[in-house]
Amino acid sequence: MTEQQRWTPDQIPDQTKRVFVVTGANSGLGLATTRALARRGGHVILAVRDEGKGHRAVAEITAEQPSADLEVRRLDLADLDSVRAFADQLYTDHPRLDVLVNNAGVMAPPRSLSEQGHELQFACNHLGHFALTGLLLDLLAAGHDPRVVTVSSINHRQGRIHFDDLGGERSYKPMAFYNQSKLANAVFGRELHRRLTEAGSPVRSVLAHPGYTATNLQTSAPIGLWRVVFGRIGNPLFAQPPAHGALPQLYAATDPSVEGGQFIGPDGLAELRGGPTRVRLSPTASDAETGRRLWEVSEELTDVRFVFPTPV
Repeated sequence: MTEQQRWTPDQIPDQTKRVFVVTGANSGLGLATTRALARRGGHVILAVRDEGKGHRAVAEITAEQPSADLEVRRLDLADLDSVRAFADQLYTDHPRLDVLVNNAGVMAPPRSLSEQGHELQFACNHLGHFALTGLLLDLLAAGHDPRVVTVSSINHRQGRIHFDDLGGERSYKPMAFYNQSKLANAVFGRELHRRLTEAGSPVRSVLAHPGYTATNLQTSAPIGLWRVVFGRIGNPLFAQPPAHGALPQLYAATDPSVEGGQFIGPDGLAELRGGPTRVRLSPTASDAETGRRLWEVSEELTDVRFVFPTPV
């Protein structure tokens, strides 16, 4: 696309009566996504770990958009009990879900474990979203033009899934395990597309990445030199703001032309910034055997089995 042709949020179709769940919706990309969807009439459920921050995000949006249709619900993706409780309550309160945006994430903490004993980045960025998607699949199947948008990263191309050491017990490097989690997002999104297509499901699985976007992931990352160089120096000089970084996931969630299995990212140099366009997945992310293996491991670690409709 040329600069003049680039897609903008003004091109989002009317989303009135459509129901969205956005994880990590209280800040950064999630907040920008929520704001844009609400502006077009969508009912957005802010799935957040800290409800207080969620309510402050709602106040910020409604100050600009008094008619915004928003609700806050607690979701801790690193705790599979929280994921199940969130899903159960959503079934009680909503007859359908149109779009799930798997956006939340953590980046490069010292090695720590989730409530269920899994490495935190893999647990929050991948396993929590895997479980959430599986548990909400029936609600999505009842939606209108239903989609799952899973947010990965450019870094997925540098990642390797350490199937023999997923928890980093033998060797843990914060950025390597962040890259692993982002590759897992990409593998999951692609494998989900394959399984949905095979089952004849109406749900579309689409992937997106924000390029180099200034969010609190970089500035709050607890690894000193990396945080200083890329967060405090690189962000102001080179990164795009969250409102621009959210464009690929907004496009993936709403544009009528998007197809299942596509990966949407920025169209600028090295995919660091720009308007949304289709970009390439790494060969590993598209590998069927890697997809099958990660799926089986994820089912085992989350105790969530996806139930797909039988093809007619």
